[in-house]
Amino acid sequence: QVQLVESGGGLVQAGGSLKLSCAASGRTFTSYARGWFRQAPGKEREFVAAITWSGGSITYADSVKGRFTISRDNAKNTVYLHMNSLKPEDTAVYYCAASTDYPRFQSPSTYWGQGTQVTVSS
Repeated sequence: QVQLVESGGGLVQAGGSLKLSCAASGRTFTSYARGWFRQAPGKEREFVAAITWSGGSITYADSVKGRFTISRDNAKNTVYLHMNSLKPEDTAVYYCAASTDYPRFQSPSTYWGQGTQVTVSS
């Protein structure tokens, strides 16, 4: 069974940092891009960041550029999201994804995690 499991979420004050991890199991995502999305209460899910298998291409949402960094460790089948200078508007459930459809992640064969809550207090 293929699973993507996020971890590292929590409560942090504005200006603080968190590191999210997403470990994959059940298969190796060779050639798959990995990405992070988020969904705030009452809002649609939105793209945050994505990285190709090789790491040669990385894309960020404008709202997180300069504050968030995505990285991956293919040997560990894991993708990370380092979040710095967090703002209350970053509060959301963060989901990781694996897909061959970079950077849209809209293919029906895209895999999704269950999400981890990030709450930033002012």
